Amino acid sequence: MKQVLHLFDFSQKVNYKNEILAGLTVAMTMIPESLSFAILAGFPPLVGLYAAFIAGLITAVFGGRPGMVSGGAGATVVVVIALMRSNGIEYVFAAVALAGVFQILVGLFKLGKFIRLVPQPVMYGFVNGLAVIIFMSQLEQFKAVVNGESTWLQGDSLYIMLGLVALTIAIVVLFPKITKAVPASLVAIIVVFALVLVLGIDTKTVQDIASIEGGFPPFHIPNIPWTFETLKIIAPFSLIFAAVGLTEGLLTLNLVDEMTGTRGKSNRECLAQGGSNILNGFFYGMGGCPMIAQTLVNLSAGSRARLSGIIAAITILIIILFGAPIIGQLPMAALVGVMIMVAIGTFEWASFKIITKMPKHDIFIGILVAAITIYLHNLALAVLIGVIISALVFAWESAKRIRARTNIDEHGVKHYEIYGPLFFGSTMNFIDKFDLKNDPSVVIIDFKESRVNDMSAIDALNSLTKKYNDAGKTVHLKHLSTDCIQLLKNAGAVIDVNILEDPTYKVMSK
Repeated sequence: MKQVLHLFDFSQKVNYKNEILAGLTVAMTMIPESLSFAILAGFPPLVGLYAAFIAGLITAVFGGRPGMVSGGAGATVVVVIALMRSNGIEYVFAAVALAGVFQILVGLFKLGKFIRLVPQPVMYGFVNGLAVIIFMSQLEQFKAVVNGESTWLQGDSLYIMLGLVALTIAIVVLFPKITKAVPASLVAIIVVFALVLVLGIDTKTVQDIASIEGGFPPFHIPNIPWTFETLKIIAPFSLIFAAVGLTEGLLTLNLVDEMTGTRGKSNRECLAQGGSNILNGFFYGMGGCPMIAQTLVNLSAGSRARLSGIIAAITILIIILFGAPIIGQLPMAALVGVMIMVAIGTFEWASFKIITKMPKHDIFIGILVAAITIYLHNLALAVLIGVIISALVFAWESAKRIRARTNIDEHGVKHYEIYGPLFFGSTMNFIDKFDLKNDPSVVIIDFKESRVNDMSAIDALNSLTKKYNDAGKTVHLKHLSTDCIQLLKNAGAVIDVNILEDPTYKVMSK
C-alpha cells in the first residue's frame, strides 16, 4: 500500500488545491495544441485528444518525475507526417507502438543517463529556440481560413483578438500581485471566457479548429500486413519518433530538475513514455512525449506532484465525453495569451547576461542549436548537432593539453612523464614529444598523470615502440591504471610492450 501511495506521491505533502487548479489549466492549454497538431498531420482531430489523454495519464502516474506533462506533441507528430501521407494512419499507429517498444528498451538498458552529456550551451540554445517556437506558433491563431486559404485576420476581428490576448497577458502578469492562491493563467482563461460569453463578442474559438466531441478511446489493432516488409517501412519512423520523444522528454526532465531543485529518474521516464506510446498505437492515439510548454504552465501554476497531470488527463477525457459544447466556445485569444507568457518564461534571459563571459565556441553552439530548433523544428537534431560540436571542441582542447616532462636517472634511463589524456585527438602531439634519435637504450613512459583511452592511443604506442625497437632501444610503460593495462592486453596482437607493474600504485580507473 505504501508503494502505491508513493507512486502517486500521496506519501508526501501535496497541495491538493494547487494540483487540481494546475491540472485544469494544463488541460485547457493542451486541447487546442493537440487538435492543431493532429490536423497538421492529417489525422482525425480526436486522435490528438486521445494522445493527450493516454500519454498524459500514463506518464503522470509512472513517469520519471512529478510535474511533467505529456501529450500529443508537435516534435513527434512531425516525424510521422510523411508516413501518414504515403501509407495512411494505420501504419502510423503501428509505428507509434513500435516506437514505444524502442523507448522501453532504452529504459530497461538504463541508457537515459546519457542525457547528462548535453552541455549547458546546448541547453541554453534548446530552451531559447523552443521559446521562440512556442511564441511563433501562436501567430497561427491570428489567421482564418477564407475560401480554403489561410489569411491574416483583419479589421475588427484582428483588433478583438489582439485586445483579448492583451487582456489575458495583463491578468497573468498582474493577478499574482493580488493573490497566488489561484493560478493566474486559469483566472485569465475564465475571465476572458466569461467576457466573451456575456458581451457576445465574435472571436475565434476552439470549435473553429475542430470538433472535440467523441467517446472513450477504442481498442484498435492496426489494420496492416504483419510482415517483414511492413516492419521495414515503419521501423525507420519508429526509431526517429522514439529518439525525438526521448530527447525532448529527457531535456524537459533536466529543465524541471533545475527549476525545482530536485532530481528526476530518466530511465523511469523512458519506460513510462514507451508504455504510453504502445497504448497510443492500440487505442487510436497519435503518440507523444513530454510537452515543455504545458509542463511550464503546470509548474507556474504551483504543481509539484503527479496529481495535476492525472487531473489534466481525466479532464480532457471528460471534455471529450461530455464537455465538448462548452469547451468548444473557449476563445483562442485566452489560450494564445497564456502560451505567449509561457514562451516569455521559457526563454533563458540569463543567457544574455553571461554571454560575454562564455567561451566563443559555447556562444556559437548555443546560437546554432537555437537556430536549428527554430528553423527546422527538429529538437532532436538540434541537440544532437550541439552535442557533437561540443564533443569535437572538447577533444580538440584536450588534445592540445597533452604534455611530457623528461629526466634521466642515475642508471642512464630516460623517463617521459606524460600529462593529459592519450586518445585519438592527442596522438600526434604525444608522438612529437619523443626524441628517438638522441634517447638512451632504455626509455620509461610514465602514465601516472595520463590515461590510454582508445584504439588510436594503442596504435600510437605501437607505432612509437616499433620505432624504438627498430633503433635497438627498449620502451617500458609505467603507472598504467588497471583498465588501461587490460586495454593493452586485449590488444596484444597489435602491440607488444613491457609494462612495469607497481603494486604500491593506486589509481582510480573511472
